[in-house]
Amino acid sequence: MIDLVAPKPEGGEDGKPSRQKILYYNAFTEDLFYWDNDLLYDDEPKLMIQPNTFTDWILGEQGKGNEIIANFQHYTNRSLTPIFLEADKVQDGRKTGEKTYPSVSFSIATGDDLAKKSIKISKGEESSFVWSIFYTLIEEVVNVLSVPEVAERSTNQFDNLKFIFVDDPVTSLDDNHLIELAQSLATLINSSPKDEPKFIITTHNPLFYNVLFNALKKSVKYRLLREEDGSFPLKRQNTDSPFSYHLHLIEKLNSAFEKNEFEKYHYNFLRNVLEKISTFLGYDDWSELLPKTSDGASNAYLKCIVDISSHSSHSSYEMSELSQDDKRVLRFLLSETTNKQYEFSEKYQVDLKAGTPGE
Repeated sequence: MIDLVAPKPEGGEDGKPSRQKILYYNAFTEDLFYWDNDLLYDDEPKLMIQPNTFTDWILGEQGKGNEIIANFQHYTNRSLTPIFLEADKVQDGRKTGEKTYPSVSFSIATGDDLAKKSIKISKGEESSFVWSIFYTLIEEVVNVLSVPEVAERSTNQFDNLKFIFVDDPVTSLDDNHLIELAQSLATLINSSPKDEPKFIITTHNPLFYNVLFNALKKSVKYRLLREEDGSFPLKRQNTDSPFSYHLHLIEKLNSAFEKNEFEKYHYNFLRNVLEKISTFLGYDDWSELLPKTSDGASNAYLKCIVDISSHSSHSSYEMSELSQDDKRVLRFLLSETTNKQYEFSEKYQVDLKAGTPGE
């Protein structure tokens, strides 16, 4: 698998650029970039680009600099602008007539007619910049390959492309941008030709995985497991099985409900679900999600039932079986809980008519 999706940066055994068959975003991609911090004068730090066909091709031949800048600013700061520094390509001491892009500088608008130039960006912004270059490239790939007639394509650079490999592009993003990136990537994949190229995406981020899981309905998903014997098997993830833990617990509870197999530990599942949903929806305590009494007050009885059944220290409650009344309450609470997954706390609700937070 490694030989297939992560070849040497500049070519395979046939000497042709690896991008003709495989495009990849991983540690090799980020290693193309390094900082010249201008230690002598401490004045003009630049992000240097190792000599390669990858960036020269997308910036020079394809002319996608503006798209890269737009993608980068979308995930960072619209005032922060990369400037691609152009130079003449030289071979055997002579200019070839082609351009190369050996470095990038960054400037940031300051709100007046001036801009702070040649600044050093953060590591997270640097990762977003590298990803923006790669994402712009695969956008172009999909656009070109979406033309069915090979002779009518704007370039034939991608005709033999087999794989696009993406390894965790979200390490520097907050959750909002992470979700947006995952959705954008999934949309791009869904709009790509059905046969080739194949997309291979790896991540250790559960949220990124879960968004892709739901967006790529027909894709094959795997989880890498670690066994006690030191092996790492790949387990195929069923397309109808949720990945988020609280959704997994709800699935287990629903399955037990349908089979009439409720046991005491299912109350632990329910409390875990209530805790996670209450945190997501902005409630101070999970018990606020429980059904109220007829006069709108908190239901102390239902809270007591969940507390006793999930955290009891009394031996009389250590039987695994539940009474019919306990099962009835658990069924009722499960139904009420799943119906409240999107009832945000009042302090997070928005008055849609006024466009301001509700009181």
